Amino acid sequence: MTTIEASTATAPFARPNPVRPKIGLGRWLLPTYVTIAFVLLLIPIVYTFVFSFNAANRSNISWNGFTFDNWLNVCSQADVCVAFGNSLIVGGVSTVLATALGTAIAIALVRYRFRARSAISVLLFLPMATPEVVIGAGLAAQFLTAGISKGLGTIIIAHTMFCLSFVVVTVRARVLSLDPALEEAGRDLYGSPTQVFWRITFPLLLPGIIAAALLSFSLSFDDFIITYFTSGTVQTFPVYVYVAAQRGIPPQANVIASAVFLIAIAAVLVFQVVAAARARRRRA
Repeated sequence: MTTIEASTATAPFARPNPVRPKIGLGRWLLPTYVTIAFVLLLIPIVYTFVFSFNAANRSNISWNGFTFDNWLNVCSQADVCVAFGNSLIVGGVSTVLATALGTAIAIALVRYRFRARSAISVLLFLPMATPEVVIGAGLAAQFLTAGISKGLGTIIIAHTMFCLSFVVVTVRARVLSLDPALEEAGRDLYGSPTQVFWRITFPLLLPGIIAAALLSFSLSFDDFIITYFTSGTVQTFPVYVYVAAQRGIPPQANVIASAVFLIAIAAVLVFQVVAAARARRRRA
């Protein structure tokens, strides 16, 4: 057997070279970045939750001891509860107004043809692209020119105008996804325009309307800049926290902030569980 024949005979039985796994930068860079960003986002939340149990005296900056009194007596600091109530009132009223007006505008922009339709669509995006300090200063100047005293009413007007664009954009996307044939089928079955809207259009739009309302409430409840320009002597919860931060935020404010965060997490979990249960029933 020659050398060529021997190499040919032994080639099928030769062990292949092991493939070494490639250690790329992207395999660990993205998970590390996500972990660091997640930790940085959680640090303020954990700090707020921990210091809601602090036995603070004059300020809530340094840790003085563990106590449940702050949770059991939230309204012992009366200003905190008043500011929180104002935020709930402003957020609720402005959400209802912005959702009702925004839903009507979104339906009109998608389903009807009229003059200046394109211009109105463009103008609705301006509040979303304009800095809040500009909107707040402009509204404050308008209220001053019109002789309207600042208070709870001016905050509601300002928040309604600010949240209106977000509601229109959210509901408009839902309206575009609807099949007009469903409404035409309702009209072919001798349904009046009111019946078609409440029995066909509105149920189909309801998920988008709820999403827009939740977004509007969160924007209104959390807003500080526009509120600061249009509030006058009325304090909402963000304004109260800003003013109190100069001398130390009371632990009762941390309690309310922690409670809002826990309620939001619980609501998301309940929604996910209900959605999963409905999906299982549909598959069954």
